[in-house]
Amino acid sequence: MVGLATALQLLRARPSLAVAVVDAEDRVAAHQSGNNSGVVHAGVYYAPGSLKARLCREGRSELIAFAAERGIPYRQGGKLIVAVRPAEHPRLDDLHRRAEQNGLEGLELIGGAELRAIEPHAAGDRALHVPETGVIDFAAVTAAYADAVGELGGTVQLGWPVTALSRQGKGWRLASRGRTLGARAVIACAGLGADRLRRLAGAADDEYRVVPFRGSYHHVVAPADELVRSMIYPVPDPRLPFLGVHFTRGVGGDVHVGPNAVLALGLREAPAALRFPGLRRLMRRYARAGAGELWRDNVRSAFVRQARHYLPELTAGDLTPGTSGVRAQYVARDGSLVDDFLIREGDEAGEAHAGDERAARGSILHVLNTPSPAATASLAIGRMVAERAIDRFGLR
Repeated sequence: MVGLATALQLLRARPSLAVAVVDAEDRVAAHQSGNNSGVVHAGVYYAPGSLKARLCREGRSELIAFAAERGIPYRQGGKLIVAVRPAEHPRLDDLHRRAEQNGLEGLELIGGAELRAIEPHAAGDRALHVPETGVIDFAAVTAAYADAVGELGGTVQLGWPVTALSRQGKGWRLASRGRTLGARAVIACAGLGADRLRRLAGAADDEYRVVPFRGSYHHVVAPADELVRSMIYPVPDPRLPFLGVHFTRGVGGDVHVGPNAVLALGLREAPAALRFPGLRRLMRRYARAGAGELWRDNVRSAFVRQARHYLPELTAGDLTPGTSGVRAQYVARDGSLVDDFLIREGDEAGEAHAGDERAARGSILHVLNTPSPAATASLAIGRMVAERAIDRFGLR
């Protein structure tokens, strides 16, 4: 999504550019872009002033307008962030203040009776109602981005995995299974493959490493799917790295619950991630939480118990296995999760700095950490990246 959104924004800003998007898969949205919750986020959780906070709000508006233009269904039913015990009340108040700072509209702290007027079957004695949260089919959005790129004169080349990336004169040469492509500048939006492309370009930076986390969902089957009208979310624990299990009614009316968060050890990126000191520090820091996630991933009854904290009427028979997605999450060498979006400029000679003539001649920009809400913010991220590329690389 981010790569196509960047190509789209480049072509909107500079229609004369020759822009090609290459993708290793034979279809768009084969991975994280098409396997996610489908939630269009309003911007509750993100630190005020961060890229996430700003671009989520900007991107949400652009995404909704784009969907309307393209006839892509979008539903804005809002969500409840539910406190199920008094100890969560202060964190709920903090979320409310943060959301107000981020410019969200229509926010309301409500009690148990008001909560159940919105979600009759939800547990909890207090909640934050976020009416601006919505749902959409992000795979359909990604396909529409690809169509829009083509309409503006760009090309999308599928089945084109980049196997080599090297300097060629003032630009770059990309290779893929006997095919080559020359480019004045390269923007890499590769998700889990971002580190590999950085290595192909000659970067030796070991400050961060991409780590694959798998998140699995369950579908709530009829008639239990009527227990959820829109979205029921937990109050996040700031001591833990991920949000936790939540319920979402998708744009097509299906209800899913999840995801959990476990290391995706079967992927080719996993061995390099496990060798990275930052991941080992992260695993030690969150050993108990990680063990709990792994337990709930493998023991169905444990997952159901977690879900029943928020929907007490739910039973194991109400769930069937759903989709899984892999989150490309960057981890820093000190063991902390990289929280904000992360974009780096550089080439095989090292990181490029302001005024560096190499960048003006044609360098490379790596879009690295783009976890949630990157899908919501994709057009805003794409515009920011496109503007940076135009400025840094002299694209006219």
